[in-house]
Amino acid sequence: MSLVSFVHMRNHASDALRDAIESSMNLINFSFEKTVNKIVIKPNMCYYYHPSTGQVTDPWFVGVLIDVLRKNFGEACKIFIAESDATAMKCKHVFGMLGYDELAKEKSVELTNLSEAESRIVEIEAGNEQFKFHVPELFYESDLVVNVPKLKYMSEVKVTCALKNMFGCNAYANKSEYHKALNEAIVGINKLVRTGLVVIDGLIVSGRCTKRLGLVMSSEDPVAADAAASDLMGINPKYVRQIVLASNEGVGKRYFTPVGDFSFFKKEFPKRTSKDKFRSAVAAAYLRAFQ
Repeated sequence: MSLVSFVHMRNHASDALRDAIESSMNLINFSFEKTVNKIVIKPNMCYYYHPSTGQVTDPWFVGVLIDVLRKNFGEACKIFIAESDATAMKCKHVFGMLGYDELAKEKSVELTNLSEAESRIVEIEAGNEQFKFHVPELFYESDLVVNVPKLKYMSEVKVTCALKNMFGCNAYANKSEYHKALNEAIVGINKLVRTGLVVIDGLIVSGRCTKRLGLVMSSEDPVAADAAASDLMGINPKYVRQIVLASNEGVGKRYFTPVGDFSFFKKEFPKRTSKDKFRSAVAAAYLRAFQ
C-alpha cells in the first residue's frame, strides 16, 4: 500500500505552510537525495475562479512549495509551472487573473502554456478505449512532475483530484471531445505523463460548502492520493471508476496507508449529502443536454 499524508496547517502564515508541506513530504518518506535538475509543477487552473472558492490551486501554496523544492533540491534547479488551454478556459487570461504571472516573476520560474509548447501526438489505450493525446515535450525532458491538485466533487467522475488534474497535461485545447469516455481519458493521460509527487492544496476546499480546512496532503502515488481523497470526501474509492481503472492499469495502488491527521480531516471535510449529489447530477445532465 502507498503512503498518503495528512497535515494540518494551524495558521495562515508562510512559515506554517512551509512546515506543513515539509512535514507532509517527510511523513511519506519522500527522498530529496536523487538528482533533479528540471521540475514541472502542474497546479489546477480549471477556470477563472478565485482561490478562495476552493476550486483552483492557490498560487501562494505553489510559491511556498517552490521554496521547499529549491531548499532541498538546490537553487540551480529549473522549475516550470504548466497548464494548458481548455474548451472554456485560456491560459493567457487565467495566468493573470489567478496571479501566476506575478508568481513566476517573483520566484524566477517559467510559466508555460502547454497548448503553445512543442508536443507529440501519442496513441494510448485505457479501459478498452483508444485515445490520441498531445503530450508536451516538456514532460519527456523533466526529472520530476509535481502534481498540485484540489479536492473536489465532479458529477461525471465523482471525484476530481490528482488523476483528473493531469488531464490538463494534454496540450489539445478542445478537451470536451474526451468527455464521452472521461474516466478512461483521465487514466490514459496518467499512463503517459507520470506523477512523481502529489502535494494537495486542501487549505480551502469546496464540498457541500466552501471551508477553510488547512489541509496539506502528499503522496508519491496519484491513485492512492485520489483513493484517500475520495474516502475523506465520503465516497468509497471502489465506486470511483477512474481510481479502480488506474489501479488496474498500473498507474498506482488503490489501497493506501494514511499517516498524520486522517481521522480529523475525514470528520471535518464538508461532505455532500445524498440530496446534494442528486442536485449536482441533475445540473450536470441539464448542461450536457444543452452543450
